[in-house]
Amino acid sequence: MTTGDEIRLYLRARVALIVLVTVEEQRALEVLDEVRRGRDSGSDLVLWDVADRFDSKAGRQLPDAADPLVALDKIKELALKSPARRDLYVLKDFHEFWGKDARVRRKLRSLAQQLVYTGASLVVTTPNREVPMELRDDAVVLEMPLPKADALRAALDKLIDDTDGVRSTLTPQGRARLVQAALGLTAAQAKRAFAKAIVRDEVLDDRGIDAVVAEKKAIIRESRALEFHAAQESPEDVGGLDALKRWLGLRERAFTEEAAAYGLPAPKGLALIGIPGTGKSLTAKMIGGLWRLPLLRLDVGALFGSLVGESEERTRRALHLAETVAPCVLWIDELEKGLSGGDLDGGTSQRVFGTILTWMQEKTAPVFVVATANDVTALPPETLRRGRFDEIFFLDLPTEEERREIITLHLRKRRRDPGAFDVYHLAQISDGFTGAELEQSIVDALYHAFSADRDIHTADITSAVSRLVPLSRSQREVIERLRAWLREGRAQSASFAETAQAEQAQVRLELS
Repeated sequence: MTTGDEIRLYLRARVALIVLVTVEEQRALEVLDEVRRGRDSGSDLVLWDVADRFDSKAGRQLPDAADPLVALDKIKELALKSPARRDLYVLKDFHEFWGKDARVRRKLRSLAQQLVYTGASLVVTTPNREVPMELRDDAVVLEMPLPKADALRAALDKLIDDTDGVRSTLTPQGRARLVQAALGLTAAQAKRAFAKAIVRDEVLDDRGIDAVVAEKKAIIRESRALEFHAAQESPEDVGGLDALKRWLGLRERAFTEEAAAYGLPAPKGLALIGIPGTGKSLTAKMIGGLWRLPLLRLDVGALFGSLVGESEERTRRALHLAETVAPCVLWIDELEKGLSGGDLDGGTSQRVFGTILTWMQEKTAPVFVVATANDVTALPPETLRRGRFDEIFFLDLPTEEERREIITLHLRKRRRDPGAFDVYHLAQISDGFTGAELEQSIVDALYHAFSADRDIHTADITSAVSRLVPLSRSQREVIERLRAWLREGRAQSASFAETAQAEQAQVRLELS
C-alpha cells in the first residue's frame, strides 16, 4: 500500500488530523495533491507556512494569517462555513509551533475534533516523528517511505530526457545497478547525484554509481555514531572460513529486484561469535565488498550522551540513517560492549541495547546487520534469537589447512612469493594461533630481516612464531569455554573442516 492509499483510507475513516513524517516536503505535497484531486473535483489543497501564509492549489482567495493560532482560527472558519467541502489543509513544519506553545497544541486538538463532523482534514508535514502527548489520541502518524526503484528509474529517465545533449551508454544492467545504488536517497538527493554524474562526465555511464555513493557518504557524515567504510576486501583476502563464505555467496544477489521478484526476502543479519583475532571484523568488511554494498560501522560508544533521553534519540537517529542509506551492511563491532555500563548508568545502556534489538527484529529496510562478539556469555539470551539473525557463525582457531591459507595470504600482501617459504612447516608449528597472531608473526619476522639488511626467510618466521605466546595458551580457560559453546551446538562453524569434525564427533558419541 502506497502512502497515498493510506491517506485515502484514513480520510474515508474520517480521521481529521494526519501527521506525515518526511524530509521530502515537495514529494509529500505531490502525493497530497493527487489524493485531493481523486477525492472530489471541487476540493482544494490549502497550504500554510509561517513564511508564505495561506496558498490555494485551486486558486481561491484566502485570508491572511502570519500567526499559527490565527491560521488555525481561519481554517476553522473556512471548514465550518462549508462543511460539505472535502478540502485538505496542510500545515508545513508545524512541529516548530506545537513544541513551544501549549495554546497551539490545545487549539490544534480542538480543531481536529471539530473537523471530524466536516469533510475537511488537517495534514501536518514534519521531519520529526515526535507528536505531543495531547495530540496522540486525535492524530494518525504516517511515515512516508523513501522512493522505490520504479520512482527513481522514472526520475532518471526524465532527467535524461530533460537535459540537452546527454549521452547515455548505460546498459539495462548498468541502469538497474545505478538505480539500486540510489535506493535509500530521497528523490531530490538521487536527482542531484544523477545530475552531478551527467555534468561531470558529460555522459551517463557506470561511473555514475560513484556519484551516488559519494552522495550517500555525505549523508552518513551527519551522524557521528556511523562511520562509512570503503569495503574493498574480497573472499580471497580472508583465509579459511569456507562454510561462512559459501553461505554469503548464496546470498550475493539477495538485494536485487530479481531476488524480490523470485520471492526471496532480503537477509536480516549475521552474528559472528568467536575467539579474538579470528577475522570477525575482516569478515564484516569482506561482506560489504562481496555484495558491493555500503558498509557502515556503528560506534556504540558514540551513542551515549549526558542528557536524559539523549542516548536513545541518538540511537534511533543512527538506525534511521542506516535505513536511509539502505541497502547496506551495518556492522556492530563487539556487541557485548554495548552492555558494559550495566546498572551503573541508570539503565541507559540497557535501553540503548533494547532499542537496537527491537529495531533488528522489526526492521523492513534492506539493512544487513553483522554483529561481532568475543564474550558470548555477556550477551542476554534474547540477543541471538532467530528473527534478528539469519545465522550464527562461530569463528574458531584456524585449522592447519586454514593456517596455510592465512600465511600464504599475508606473504602475498607483503609482496613475497609464498613458494619461497616452507608454508607447510609454518602451519604445523603454529597450532593454536589465530589469524591475527599469524599476521603479527610475519610482520615481526619482516622487522628482524629488515634490520639485518636482507630479505625474509622461513627461519625468521619460525623464530617469530616461537617467541609469540598465543591466546590459546595465555587464556586457555577462556578459549576453551568459548569452544565448548560451539560443541554444544549453539552455532554453526564458519569452517567446513570444523563442521566435518563436529559431525564425526557426534557420530562417535552416538555409537559409544
